[in-house]
Amino acid sequence: MRLTATVLRSLFATGPLHRAIHSFAVLIATLAFMLPSMGLGADGAPPLLAFGARIAGDDARTRLVISFDREPDYSIHYVANPVRVIVDLPETSFGLKPESLEPRGLFHEIRYGGMGAGASRLVLSAKGPTEITHVEVMPEEDGKGFRLVLDAERIDGARFEKLLREQKWTGTVRATKSDRPVAPANTAGAFIIAVDPGHGGIDTGAIGSVTRIEEKHVTLDFARDLVEMLNRETGVDAFLTRERDEFLSLPQRVQIARQRNANLFISVHADTLKQKDIRGATVYTISDKASDHLAAELAERENLSDEIAGMPPESEQPEVADILIDLTRRETQTFSINLARSVVSSFEGQINLINNPHRYAGFRVLQAPDVPSVLLELGFLSNKEDEKLLLDPEWRKKVSGLIAVAVQRYRQTAVANGG
Repeated sequence: MRLTATVLRSLFATGPLHRAIHSFAVLIATLAFMLPSMGLGADGAPPLLAFGARIAGDDARTRLVISFDREPDYSIHYVANPVRVIVDLPETSFGLKPESLEPRGLFHEIRYGGMGAGASRLVLSAKGPTEITHVEVMPEEDGKGFRLVLDAERIDGARFEKLLREQKWTGTVRATKSDRPVAPANTAGAFIIAVDPGHGGIDTGAIGSVTRIEEKHVTLDFARDLVEMLNRETGVDAFLTRERDEFLSLPQRVQIARQRNANLFISVHADTLKQKDIRGATVYTISDKASDHLAAELAERENLSDEIAGMPPESEQPEVADILIDLTRRETQTFSINLARSVVSSFEGQINLINNPHRYAGFRVLQAPDVPSVLLELGFLSNKEDEKLLLDPEWRKKVSGLIAVAVQRYRQTAVANGG
């Protein structure tokens, strides 16, 4: 049964409880202005605060309402394969209860979060071709804040194709100016290592089975420890691909490493599995053919990072018909395997390892043709023992130290072999 306008209005009526929650959220927003430590947006102003949301509808029509402390700018775009509605916003702090945007009606998944400095995004994954037929920003009834109202309707495929053709959007997020230098100077003659904390921003990654911690925070905490440990080594210059909770596409991560002329690329992750008894670290290298079913599934999930963030699908780069490029890739893959073996050797007898700890699959984040690269799964957030270790600062320091030893051993071997 389709929801009538009267029913929708009654669902979103402003009652005493809503006003009380709203007043509290506005108080928090006011404090954000007064406390610089709470963070500023890219333009020096506090981010928007999204403090409330509600959704109602069916498979024909769905309404979404989000309340902000200030009037929000917005833009709406569409992506196909799969169908997603993208709502781009200025930098926003999402103080929303997860249940307030539980998917329903036309949408089977809803994600929101940062997309880099100055920008945030709402990604509505639809069950089929969908159009936002009405959008409006209006003041809250008590005059404190604004609400963004989005009305969505199911449409046919031809209409959706027309929307895609006529929209003027390339997938570029507005106001994503980064404070990271494009080509920062590295220490002369240093061995440069890019440490890549997996996920970030709107892409939360896996969720802890006990604490509900998000993988993006686990990977960043560990990566910071690892960079600090690596930089203690003479002649090493290690850096982070992301230094805060921000989204980076998979190609961006690779590009940052190459721009810094990295000698190594280490991507850090902590995934989840349906089999909660599986635990331990794994080191992955790239390959066209996966070593096993588990590696193939993991690579498939990790390669969806850009799709989760609402990025339009990119066409694969055409292969360069150059034997030197092919030789470079082959040599890089050999170095990557050597690095993986060195890490596994350093871990053995010191931390838990999965069976066959060196595995391989087609990870997009490892595809730099000239930078030896590994993806390190520290453990599984689906396993309560692994999750406990992943949150232990002392364990993180121990593992970081073991990786530093492995990198030094790899470096010495590479130099000796003229690498």
